[in-house]
Amino acid sequence: MIGGGVAGMSAACALAEVGFSVRLVERRGYLGGRASSYLHPGVGEIIDNCQHVLFGCCTNLQGFYRRIGVAEKIHWTSAMTMIEPGGRRSTLGPSWLPAPLHGLPKLLSAHAFSFADKIALGRAFSAMMRPVPADSSESLGDWLRRHKQTRGALNRFWRLVIASALNAEIDEIALPYAAKVIRELFMNSAFAGSMGMSTVPLSELYAPVVTYLEQRGGSVLLNTHVDGATWNETIHQWTVNTRSGDLISDLVLVALPFEGMAKLLPHLPPAPGAPHLAAQIERQENWPICSVHLWFDRDITELPHAVLLDREIHWMYNQSLLQSRPGHYIELVVSATRAFAALPREAAIDQALRELAEFFPKVKHAKLEKVALIKEVRATFGVPPGIDSARPGSISPWPQLFLAGDWIQTGWPSTMESAARSGHFAAGALCAAIGHSAHFLNPDLKPEGIMRLMA
Repeated sequence: MIGGGVAGMSAACALAEVGFSVRLVERRGYLGGRASSYLHPGVGEIIDNCQHVLFGCCTNLQGFYRRIGVAEKIHWTSAMTMIEPGGRRSTLGPSWLPAPLHGLPKLLSAHAFSFADKIALGRAFSAMMRPVPADSSESLGDWLRRHKQTRGALNRFWRLVIASALNAEIDEIALPYAAKVIRELFMNSAFAGSMGMSTVPLSELYAPVVTYLEQRGGSVLLNTHVDGATWNETIHQWTVNTRSGDLISDLVLVALPFEGMAKLLPHLPPAPGAPHLAAQIERQENWPICSVHLWFDRDITELPHAVLLDREIHWMYNQSLLQSRPGHYIELVVSATRAFAALPREAAIDQALRELAEFFPKVKHAKLEKVALIKEVRATFGVPPGIDSARPGSISPWPQLFLAGDWIQTGWPSTMESAARSGHFAAGALCAAIGHSAHFLNPDLKPEGIMRLMA
């Protein structure tokens, strides 16, 4: 197993569960990939590279968490507090009404949206009740303009939701992926849209993976960089070349991000389908996510998390509450903006602090004790119209070698759920290739209420 991100871990643990001896190889000194935590030398704190959230509809990620015994370390909430500059708050969340009407009462009472905004959102939600063709070439932005969305609806709902969930601008995302997210988070059921957050740093959340594999005859090799692999046609075995020595294996599963796969491709044997895979990878594009980690000398808010409107920063997470961390630790997240990612460190921090004070006035009287700025330049891949043809399946051009990663064909955009799903897809494909009957994919949540009629 090459790659210790969510895709690699989910595949490794699924295969270990049914009796495979799995070696999980990771080039870094910790597991998690783009969803990981580490000791930041500048502040002396273990921090997540960015706040990662899951939702009730993320059935495969939850399945992975249950498999390794950490499901109880996820804090779930159905309420979302939206704050306008100046401090006025609105709360979105479910009610007793059947889906997709469960969120309607809170939406109608939300101060953040004008009456015209609410009418426009209702019109769009009504249209999205009908399934969007999977082969649609329309962007979300074009669809929203066609459905006459107001400026407030665009800026305070659509752009914010798509930036937060998909790390994309509305004109750069394919309509089917956007519609899937909206239907799952806001329409199919109340639990599907519930938000989950780890109550421990991500490295601690994944720590049981090592024990899980070792107890089942496997191992985890950290700080192990894979340089290439060769295939022996005579004995049907792979030799995986690492800087620490060669590893012999009957089966190989590569769970790397697309840029990692691009680097590995020239060091794999020639294969008829390899050029096509290379061409698919060339069409992929990364988008950054930035996070600003702030430690104050006092509390600035009682909220565990909040959506921040009309400014560059999108989310506030109070890690002192969410992860029971000492001190007064706030994390801010900025998605879908290359402009903020391009700012020099001091300018980015100054802007984040200035904007934060517009929502929480106590910031002006608090002393900033330490700060860390994280720019995850390869946080997610883009899903523009037409990207499906550039997403390969689990079966690779090489014998007994399989692919996983959030960027392969999962039906989901760039999320931890897509990564976990890809791991389960690949594990299933590997088993099927050798005649082993095993199924790992967790089924999607079924729509409830009126949405059952619209599937």
